[in-house]
Amino acid sequence: MSRAAFRLRTVVDGVFGENTYLAHIDSRDDCLVIDPGFDPEAIIGELRGAKWVPAAILNTHGHADHIAGNGDLKKQWPECPILIGEEDAPKLTDGMLNLSRPYGMDVLSPPADRVLRDGDIVSLAGFELEVISVPGHSQGHVVYLWKGVDPWLAFVGDVIFQGSIGRTDFPDGNTDQLLSGIRKRLYQLPDSTQLLPGHGPATTVGEEKRQNPFVRG
Repeated sequence: MSRAAFRLRTVVDGVFGENTYLAHIDSRDDCLVIDPGFDPEAIIGELRGAKWVPAAILNTHGHADHIAGNGDLKKQWPECPILIGEEDAPKLTDGMLNLSRPYGMDVLSPPADRVLRDGDIVSLAGFELEVISVPGHSQGHVVYLWKGVDPWLAFVGDVIFQGSIGRTDFPDGNTDQLLSGIRKRLYQLPDSTQLLPGHGPATTVGEEKRQNPFVRG
């Protein structure tokens, strides 16, 4: 698919600086919402302004800053399913597991409508996204890879950032798992693959292999 036919909007919340992505293909009226965070009003405003209807909410993992907007979007579009990795699905409905309660909040989401496993394909809104399991930041963390555009795109959540990696000091974090997953799953993708992280600017596989001090290729 031509890049010209693809639209990507990013809403950055003011609490944790988390990136919510709205992915849309021209000629359609639906879209995907990836990791709706703590500014659901802004996300809904972008969707209404663009006249896009969310076909699905895709959570890369279940930490509060990546699921906080799920409930508000479901209220607006009740038929919109929530998709998340199988092992992180319990975090949606448990403030301790999603780490919100220790911060004095209790962020709760509706439960998952579909749980995902490594190798699953998400075919919605004109996209075919491959689900790649990369645990370590959380045990159920998944990456959504789209090969339908050149260069490929990967929504990587909190696996890897520009020049950094996700935290592994949470209860179900594991540094060895995370580094292994980055090397064996992400760094095997073409160097041109664009990585869209949950925080901060986009980067590429090649840039991180060369410059990321935590995990070089």
